Amino acid sequence: MSQSWMQKWEEVKNILICPTDLEEYFTSDEILGQKMDTMEIGNVSLPSGKVVVRDPLVSLNANQSPYFIQAPKGNFPVTIAVVKSEDWGDRYAVVKVEFTKEKPVVYREALVGIEELEDVAEDDYFGFAVDAGLGCITDKEVLPFVDQFVDGMAVDNVYDDYFAEIFSQSYKDRPNNQREAGDWINWTVPGTSYQIPMFASGFGDGTYPVYFAYDANEEICGLYIQFIDIELALSDEDEDEDEGGDDDQPENFVFLKN
Repeated sequence: MSQSWMQKWEEVKNILICPTDLEEYFTSDEILGQKMDTMEIGNVSLPSGKVVVRDPLVSLNANQSPYFIQAPKGNFPVTIAVVKSEDWGDRYAVVKVEFTKEKPVVYREALVGIEELEDVAEDDYFGFAVDAGLGCITDKEVLPFVDQFVDGMAVDNVYDDYFAEIFSQSYKDRPNNQREAGDWINWTVPGTSYQIPMFASGFGDGTYPVYFAYDANEEICGLYIQFIDIELALSDEDEDEDEGGDDDQPENFVFLKN
């Protein structure tokens, strides 16, 4: 990234923040009448601390740029906050990587260093694209091993011919907060010890923000992927009902501003 880009980021980094305290999704039993649950899905391997968050079936390859902020190196626990709604079913609202036990005080958007930062306004975000209903967290140093494995597979469709069975087994082993086809796995890249957690993306395809959390000492303490803003989701649902929409189709709502 250029020096001018970094200067601009310094100007706008406190605008590109999450207005919601995402940690509450992991500490509250209920948010605005929606019951919450959490589940731990194992560790993510970050050997270089250069974090990549992508749709694993569409854009996970060695050419992907990591976030420019250097994260801690190592293996870190991943937890999913699940909203258990009578209307929506069990949906993954926020995914967290915990780097430290310190309490987050601000969440700044994770960027790769090429975004256009002119005219950034409050509540704007860049996010990452989901086109196959899944997200994942990994490290730039792990991506070549993923490419090597996928390139060596003699399959027509990497999900149908490989991952579908692993997701299905995840449901059989741990059915809580999953649909029958499976909604999350923690995949170890074959031939390595690197773990890549993969998980359903809230209500499906879209663009979702990723945030680095900072503690009171301005140290990075976590990484958060926000799939669902419950307050905004309920607000949009009410508006849809007022306009005579079908409230049985939550996947059609735009819950987060693009």
